[in-house]
Amino acid sequence: MSRVVVNQSVTADGFAAGPDQTEDRPFGDDGGDGWGSRLHAWMFDDADENRAELAQASDAAAHIMGRNMFGPVREEWDRPWNGWWGEDPPFHGPVYVLTHHPRESQPMAGGTTYHFVTDGPASALARARDAAGDGDICIQGGAQTINQYLAAGLVDELRLHIVPYTLGSGARLFDGVPPLHLQQIHVRAASSVLHVTYRVERPR
Repeated sequence: MSRVVVNQSVTADGFAAGPDQTEDRPFGDDGGDGWGSRLHAWMFDDADENRAELAQASDAAAHIMGRNMFGPVREEWDRPWNGWWGEDPPFHGPVYVLTHHPRESQPMAGGTTYHFVTDGPASALARARDAAGDGDICIQGGAQTINQYLAAGLVDELRLHIVPYTLGSGARLFDGVPPLHLQQIHVRAASSVLHVTYRVERPR
């Protein structure tokens, strides 16, 4: 059976994006400079030091993300948009995008295909399970999408990359999520981020 994992960078106070997200600043005002996201700087500025975690982030067999993470187009699909990641996205497998607006599947280079799911998170997960087989399914974000899966008790593992600063506002992980019992199974400190993995224990 496939595992459902979350792989997410957050601030020390739990925010996965800053306030005032725009097309020019997809992570909002998160303390970075323009497109430079402070939340995700560890992936680029310290890539060698964090190679293991970066590899782990891309090893899922299927992915799920919200419309907000996929791109800035909020209503009907009124212009071409195939994600923030260019013609060869890093997913290399099926990606199920939650949206209220139907759209044909979009194949990309490198094995990524975006599928647009209009009938909710449970349907997206069922389709991802069919595609993943025994491989992992990664809930990519954003925070609202992750919180929906956490609240529904559908996440097996939380891989958090905690960046040492606070925001105070923005899109926050765990908002609206009932109390969780987490078992810490891995922790590693790097120079600019703390990597912590928790197993999400089901209620008995």
